[in-house]
Amino acid sequence: MAMQDAGLRPLRIGEVLDVAIKLYRANFLTMVKAVLVFVLPTQILGALITSSLRTDFDFASGFNQGFDPEAAPVVDAAEFVTVMIGTALIGLLSVITAQLASAASFQALSTSYLGGEADWKETLRFALKKLWPLLWLGFLHALCLGIGFVLLIVPGVYLYAAFSVAVPVLLLENVRGASALGRSRRLVTGRWWPVAAVLLLTTILSSIISGAVTGLIVAASFGGANEVVSDVVRVIGATAASLLTTPFAAAVSLVLYIDLRVRKEGFDLELLASRVGVDSAAVGPPSFLPPAAPETGDDPDDQPPFWPPPPGWKPRSQR
Repeated sequence: MAMQDAGLRPLRIGEVLDVAIKLYRANFLTMVKAVLVFVLPTQILGALITSSLRTDFDFASGFNQGFDPEAAPVVDAAEFVTVMIGTALIGLLSVITAQLASAASFQALSTSYLGGEADWKETLRFALKKLWPLLWLGFLHALCLGIGFVLLIVPGVYLYAAFSVAVPVLLLENVRGASALGRSRRLVTGRWWPVAAVLLLTTILSSIISGAVTGLIVAASFGGANEVVSDVVRVIGATAASLLTTPFAAAVSLVLYIDLRVRKEGFDLELLASRVGVDSAAVGPPSFLPPAAPETGDDPDDQPPFWPPPPGWKPRSQR
């Protein structure tokens, strides 16, 4: 089924977010199950490590000996190394979990986009198969962004948007490593500003959601809580935030990727179906796409920013 047969068309900035939100809502429970399998054990293990590190840090810094402002600080080298290893382990687990949760979300979203019904167990298998390529891509991505931000910030900002569809490139085209980053950059070329705008809005929305959820959970347990209760609250808050924001970010990235392919190359939904394990015979026109905006003239100011237009919007000729 070719692009034209499926009714695919380029999307405006508002439409990209609209389609992503519809995909997100339609597959929310499936993605929550898949993401929870990865996130919750990691958060629990991280809390246990943090609790252990808290004691080790006291020993490493000499806090367990009492506070003396005139005494020279005492550092236990062995305990300090333990703290550093534990901190690195938490970071590594977080990276692995994020990659697996993202891959599982992509599989569910892609299946739904094609008109199929996503199964959370299948999304787990799909994510685990892609673990090592995802980790390598994540390392290269972080390295390039780190170098870019060191070089006066601007290159890092450019690369952040340019590499924004590298993960769907890897998962859906099986293009790996540096080639996936290069493929993403070529797709984004000529559309950097709209892509950056979508990413900025996504970051703002995700930050609001994550902050609100974490804040509510922490506030509900605030008041004389001991360290164990605090650790449990942090696990619940971090898990809830991940369950809400990881699938949403994946939905935006997927819709951006498909939109860029539609604009630059056309798009074959049968090929996408083969990549995510959906029967191509069952592929139908995406039900999430908004109706095309009617033509109102050649002047860009006569076109609404998205369709349906925002309340009160009028073409320039009617203002």
